[in-house]
Amino acid sequence: MRKGLLTCPCIVHFSPIIPCGLVTLLLVMASVCIVRASPCRGHLAQTVSGKVTDENGQPMTGVSVLVKEGKAATQTNAAGNYTLTLATPNSILVFSAVGYEKQEIPVNGSDTVNAQMKAINNSLNDVIVVGYGTQKKRDVTGAVVSANLTDFKNAPNANIAQALQGTVPGLNVGQVNSAGSTPNISIRGANTISGNSRVLIVLDGIQYNGSFEAINPDDIASIDVLKDASATAVYGAQAANGVLLITSRRGKKGDKPRVAISSSYATQSPRGNIRPMNRAEYLQHIRDLYYEEAYLGPDYTQPNPNFNIASRVDPSLKNTSDQLLPNDFSWWDAGTRTGSIADHQLSVSGGGDKVNYLISVNYTDQKGFIRNDDFKRKGIRVNLETQIASWWKAGIQSFGSFVNKDGSEPSVGGLFTFAPLAVPYDTAGRLIPYPFNTNLTNPFHGYYTDDLERHNYFFANLYTEISIPFIKGLSYRLNYGNNYRINQQYNASIYGAGLTGSASKEFESYYDYTLDNIVTYNRAFKKHDVNVTLLYGAVERNNDYTLSNANGFSRLTLGYNSLELGTNRFANSDAWSEALAYQMARVSYKYDNKYLLTATLRRDGFSGFAANHKYGTFPSAALGWIASNESFMKVSWLDYLKVRAGYGISGNQTSRYFSLSRVSSGAAYVFGDGGSTVFGQQVQSLANPNLRWERTAGINAGVDFALFQDRLSGSLDYYQTDTKDLLFNVNIPAITGFGTISTNVGNIRNRGVELSLTSKNVDLKNFTWRTTVTFSRNVNKILQLIGSGDMTASSLFIGKSINSLYGYQANGIYQLGETPPAGYYVGTYRVADNTKDGNITPADRVILGYGEPAYRISMLNSFDYKGFSFTIFFNSVQGGKNGYRGSNSPTKIRDDNGVRNNYQHTIDFWSPRNPNGKYARSAVSPTITPTIYQDRSFIRLQDVSLSYRFTGAWVNKLKFQNLNLYVSGKNLATWTNWEGWDPETNQGLTNDGRPVLKGYSLGINATF
Repeated sequence: MRKGLLTCPCIVHFSPIIPCGLVTLLLVMASVCIVRASPCRGHLAQTVSGKVTDENGQPMTGVSVLVKEGKAATQTNAAGNYTLTLATPNSILVFSAVGYEKQEIPVNGSDTVNAQMKAINNSLNDVIVVGYGTQKKRDVTGAVVSANLTDFKNAPNANIAQALQGTVPGLNVGQVNSAGSTPNISIRGANTISGNSRVLIVLDGIQYNGSFEAINPDDIASIDVLKDASATAVYGAQAANGVLLITSRRGKKGDKPRVAISSSYATQSPRGNIRPMNRAEYLQHIRDLYYEEAYLGPDYTQPNPNFNIASRVDPSLKNTSDQLLPNDFSWWDAGTRTGSIADHQLSVSGGGDKVNYLISVNYTDQKGFIRNDDFKRKGIRVNLETQIASWWKAGIQSFGSFVNKDGSEPSVGGLFTFAPLAVPYDTAGRLIPYPFNTNLTNPFHGYYTDDLERHNYFFANLYTEISIPFIKGLSYRLNYGNNYRINQQYNASIYGAGLTGSASKEFESYYDYTLDNIVTYNRAFKKHDVNVTLLYGAVERNNDYTLSNANGFSRLTLGYNSLELGTNRFANSDAWSEALAYQMARVSYKYDNKYLLTATLRRDGFSGFAANHKYGTFPSAALGWIASNESFMKVSWLDYLKVRAGYGISGNQTSRYFSLSRVSSGAAYVFGDGGSTVFGQQVQSLANPNLRWERTAGINAGVDFALFQDRLSGSLDYYQTDTKDLLFNVNIPAITGFGTISTNVGNIRNRGVELSLTSKNVDLKNFTWRTTVTFSRNVNKILQLIGSGDMTASSLFIGKSINSLYGYQANGIYQLGETPPAGYYVGTYRVADNTKDGNITPADRVILGYGEPAYRISMLNSFDYKGFSFTIFFNSVQGGKNGYRGSNSPTKIRDDNGVRNNYQHTIDFWSPRNPNGKYARSAVSPTITPTIYQDRSFIRLQDVSLSYRFTGAWVNKLKFQNLNLYVSGKNLATWTNWEGWDPETNQGLTNDGRPVLKGYSLGINATF
């Protein structure tokens, strides 16, 4: 016993000279220490073990376990277990893992210490679709981003693509200005000049060639964006422009049946106050066109009392007494209305031990701002999966969508162009076919057309998946995807074909199938995680088209259903088919939860490729390093840090038949003098069996991070892509019998940087405030063209953007008192003599700017207070010094059209009364009229939403799982110097433009 006391630190610190009574007391204390296993005994070496799980109780591998202020350390194995030898039972164990809060647990002499980790950045554990499989966000090595759909679910969007505008850096989604339409979509700039620029869409694992108009936004669970070549190479010959992976909602196993109902109504109206000139403004426009007569010289600002304006307007705008018609009719108001969107959704989802399901139906009715711009969508979706056996499951993901666009709009350009002195109807209420007594038809001709336009879409992916029972981690999946659509457009008009009546039936059917065989092997061995994916697949696409039309009807009572009644009958038809076969192998490897590798090789064969280049091979590789898992990176403010870099090659699947000699109809030949004309076919293009298909090689370097207990997180990417063998139709000598040949002309490069930052500004129990900022910049440059020179006729220049705006430069407007050179007149643009040779020649043309923006930036703020949620989203595109330019040139000449037509009331035309006017207006057309380009930069308040989730006893009593009421707004304000309709749609001071609509909506979501 005494020997034990001498080895106990509790004793040895005392002086050896101590009173006897104290020694006795110490002996008693030592005995108690031994008997009751006091902390003193813990200084003897002991072993502790345990298990580490996540919030769902699943074992966690690679969790770091160390002794606080000690040297002992280990990691959990694949089962989440660990064992550690301690020097003292007073030790405190520290458990840490990337994306999880650190846990400090005292041992207190116990032999077993378990820990449950709490995620601090749940998004790192989100599953992302990466093409033919999924990965956790933390393990992704490429530039793959999930779109934020949650914060925009209450926006009045009839098209799912509208929810993506400005939300993902590098994903560029434009505006829409007609009912149900799909905006332009691009990823990381333009990779081609005349090749296919379409982003590849993959829906539930199947390539989707339909329209976004068919997809019900409420059915979508997630949209993942593949941006860099190392990620897109998995889709090979079709992925040079990026990939959108869309995943639909599904039921969950073990969930009770859930019934979800939502309904909303939104109003829509033009963002700005754009209208045609009224009567007074229109007549003033006529006076300014004839300023030499309407005003007195020499400055032509004083009205001429002897000027008779009736002598200068179009004769159709005068009555029989040669006086102006008294009308002040607004064609624009007559052809427009307040738009609306009514949307209704119903879904039932759930699952048991063996089956999960989702069934949804939807109805959307959008009435556009232009009359008869109508869009109606009815849809049904069935997603069903059954677990046939523990190792075998099968399912179907399917939808049918039925789009109705019946009704023909009035001519939008005509609504603006027709003068307010004219009217569309006579005194008896009958339509006046030609109000100007010319071939200019009444804009409402189309409005009174019997028009049927239907688009029916059918999609289904039937799949089965087998987990090989005797090989752990090995599975086989078969996808059989089907896309089918029918387009019908029938119309009949008594005003068609010069008032003789016309009718037509246009029918198109499209079908494709996809057959994918996917083998996956996924295993973890101690510190090693391996995922191997092998793919063999095929796609076949077929299209048929028929158009039958007739004109010259004595009666059109039966409309388009009796084309045989027409005097003149015509028929046209077309068809095409194409096929692909492909193989792919991908290996994803992770070591020690720190080091990541993804390597992919894909081989594509395409029937549309040239005879000597039928196959293409597309490799990629990417590396990742989770630096925050290194022991030397264990700092309190760093939660997660991953560095990644990748390189890959993807292709551009261009139009079929481009490398072949193509035949066209319409050839005519007269056999001999006085012979009859024989119509036939002729070869219209020259074959090129050596045509190589565009290939895009790219590098991407990125960093993903989370700091300060996930208060600040984000990603930063830099990329460079080079596209070679650009396809272009090059002019060839006419002696060959052809005008052009498709060939490969050069290379282009895109460079850019993308940044996404999310901050938790306030994170309290009842109040949170989160901000997300995205930024992207892309610079496009032509590296090489055919031969060694520029192609000025096509505005293509080495070292410059492919969207260079090339032309003559305006240098003000010639004013009264100046003597313009020959071919130019007062009120016309002064063309800059950039060569300083005293003449205006093609050599004076310069690059006036670029179509691409300098950068894009957006900011989303989300606030939650108890049951209230408020989001506000700003989106902006900026052109910088000379980027993001658009043509805006409403030049007017004093000819029949200039006098007859109406224009936007805000156009700042030149006149002697307005010598500082921006836009030319003259009596005679000049030799050269330069195009005027304006900066399209804008900041838009794009989305605002306020919602309230009801809680309380009455909600529970009514069995609501969720009851939410919201109001939202779309495109409420835009700040820009652009003049006209909208900068993002690139529609300015033209008469045929359409407004971008702002809207307010009210809606309710309920789940039982």
